[in-house]
Amino acid sequence: MISDRITLPQSSLTLRLGLLTSAWVAAGLALVWLWTVAIVADGMERVFDARLSSLLDGLVVATALKGDQPYLIRPVSEPRFDQPLSGVYYQIEGPDKSLTMSRSLWDQRLPEGAFGHDTVLSFDMPGPRGQQLRVMERDIRFPGNPGLVHVLVAVARDETLAAIAHTKQMLGAGFALLGAGLAGAVVLQVSIGLRGLRRLHGAIADLRAGLRFGVDIPVPTEVQPLVAEIDALVRQNRETVERARGHVGNLAHALRTRLSVMRNAMTSGDRDLAEQELAAAERLVQHHLARARAGSLAGTAASDVTVVGLAGELRHALGLLFAERQIEIDIQGDVALRARCDRADLAEMLGNLMENACKWARSRITVGIVRLGPSVVMTVSDDGSGLAAADLAIVRGRGVRLDETVPGTGLGLAITAELVALYGGRLEFEGQGPAGGLVAHLVLPAAAARSGPDGSPAQNPV
Repeated sequence: MISDRITLPQSSLTLRLGLLTSAWVAAGLALVWLWTVAIVADGMERVFDARLSSLLDGLVVATALKGDQPYLIRPVSEPRFDQPLSGVYYQIEGPDKSLTMSRSLWDQRLPEGAFGHDTVLSFDMPGPRGQQLRVMERDIRFPGNPGLVHVLVAVARDETLAAIAHTKQMLGAGFALLGAGLAGAVVLQVSIGLRGLRRLHGAIADLRAGLRFGVDIPVPTEVQPLVAEIDALVRQNRETVERARGHVGNLAHALRTRLSVMRNAMTSGDRDLAEQELAAAERLVQHHLARARAGSLAGTAASDVTVVGLAGELRHALGLLFAERQIEIDIQGDVALRARCDRADLAEMLGNLMENACKWARSRITVGIVRLGPSVVMTVSDDGSGLAAADLAIVRGRGVRLDETVPGTGLGLAITAELVALYGGRLEFEGQGPAGGLVAHLVLPAAAARSGPDGSPAQNPV
């Protein structure tokens, strides 16, 4: 069946870094471009206005009145005043509205503007041939004449506006090239920096293909911990496979003998011997399965289990099993303590100890759970009669039962001891505790503090 779920390819790290860098560089350079253009345009406008103000001052100084008719007592040093429609104009209006204009105005006129002000005013307006004019005007008064003389100077801004636009384009092109160069340099730098990851990819591909047995390649310092973890994972997986092969071989060898004896017993009609061999074969299967599971889960696949929570579940199950005896099971410890162990294995180990305590307790067992350094210590004690020192040395033997009147196979503590050893822990006993009964100490590695994908503490998995 073809899945209708579409998986979109994720963009590469180089592409994402390149796009992110390009966006930041583009935004930054755009702001710098706008700021630079504003400064340059303002400077060019100031130069233009200064030139226009200088022309106005020159006209004011050169203006005189004959009656009410204004005229220039000397020419102003601007040759374009005499060139028709050159873009540089002046117009002087006398008290009687008579006009004196530059030859450059030809048959055009400038607006009269506002009379009766003591300051210099400026404004923009359209001029001849569609020119964009900047106009400055000023009123002057001559001694002995109460009338005002209105002086206007206009200069076309087209060249200045074109220069500003050209400057904007040049600066924009320069900043664009700079941004492209910076983005390209970042992409190149990232590509070179990720060369070690590409080598790592090739090494892992060779590892999967069986062409190498480890990732022993030179990589940057930042990637070395990753390579070390991959090498450790490969070694651990190889060891797990070898252990599994060993367990399968041991189980096959042990079962071969049992099956042969069972076949002979069934052929001869010895039913009791066949049942004994069948029970022995079942114990062998359970034993090797437990060891294989613990051997694999003690490494990379091992999980973290909350000890107090699991002990509470075992208390409930044992309470049902020993309901007629009304054994009180007291659990003490921090609910957040976690052991580095498979949940099923810890249930078997701690369950065997608690079940054994329930068998021998008079009315109460206590389960204490504490953390000591890198380990979690689970102490199971009962108020029974305890054990003599001589019995402690043999209590963990396979199939050993000190009291045949109590139901059991004698395998629980032996299996527990083997599982504890596979996890690198310890199983210790005290013949008599404060309550008088046997005290068992189950010591296992504590779970390391973990973080979630966002760096926050991860939740307990179980």
